[in-house]
Amino acid sequence: MRPRTQELRSDDDAAPVDMLSALFEARGWPCEIISEDEVSCEVQGSWTKYQLRGIWRKEDNVLQLLCLPDIRVTDDKIPQAYELLALINEQMWMGHFDVWSNGNVLLYRHGALLGDEGLLSISQAQALAENAIEECDRFYPAFQFVLWGDKSPRVALDNALVDAAGEA
Repeated sequence: MRPRTQELRSDDDAAPVDMLSALFEARGWPCEIISEDEVSCEVQGSWTKYQLRGIWRKEDNVLQLLCLPDIRVTDDKIPQAYELLALINEQMWMGHFDVWSNGNVLLYRHGALLGDEGLLSISQAQALAENAIEECDRFYPAFQFVLWGDKSPRVALDNALVDAAGEA
C-alpha cells in the first residue's frame, strides 16, 4: 500500500483513488492501493464480507465501484441467476448486479461520472460505498435462495425482500 502524502479534510475533493482509500482507512476497512487507478478493501456486510474495488478511468472521468460478495455461480445455475439478476436490476436506481463471464463471479457495479476535474468528494465516496454495501446486503438472501436453496428466482426475491422489510 502506498503511503498517503497528505490528510484529506471533510471539505476537500480529491483524486478518486485517494478519496476512496482515505474513506476506507477512516472506516477501518483493510485497504490496498493496487495502482494509481485502483483501490480495494474488505468490509463486513450484514451477511458476509465484501470486497469493494474502486477503478478510476481518467480518460472518461468515470469511477467504477464494484462490490463482490464472493459468490460464484455454478454453470447449472446460470439461467436462474440471470433471471434473478433481471428481476433485481429492474428495481434498482443506481448500479446493477452482473455475473462476470470469466469465473462466473457475482458482483454489484456502479459507474459514477465525475466532473471535468475528475475529483471525488467525501460525501460522494460515502454514498457510493454505502449504496453498494446496502444493495449487496439487500439482495444477498435472494442469491442464496436461488443458488443454494433451489428456489425459483421470483420466490427467492419475494422472500428476500419480505425478510429485509421486516428487519428493524
